Amino acid sequence: MPYAIQTQDKAGNSQVRADNRAAHIEYLTTNKQLLLAAGALIEDDGTGGSGGLLIVDTDNRKEAERFIADDPFTKAGLFEKVTITRWRRAFFNKERLI
Repeated sequence: MPYAIQTQDKAGNSQVRADNRAAHIEYLTTNKQLLLAAGALIEDDGTGGSGGLLIVDTDNRKEAERFIADDPFTKAGLFEKVTITRWRRAFFNKERLI
């Protein structure tokens, strides 16, 4: 059962996000085999970025914790809060699973 990782940026840290975005995307690309989904949490008009949501395909909490700990955004001190929660697929990829 995967883990959902939700991050919330520290206020006023948009420059930290911008400065580390390329390394973050490269990290996700390198580890894409672990990702069911990943993306930024943005404003309704499509601008900004104040956090993110990653769904990591692992049954191991320590692996999910290690995954976010190794993210360049984490290493740069971008996040105010990181929440890791077990996630049960009920509907996935347009398919009902329950």
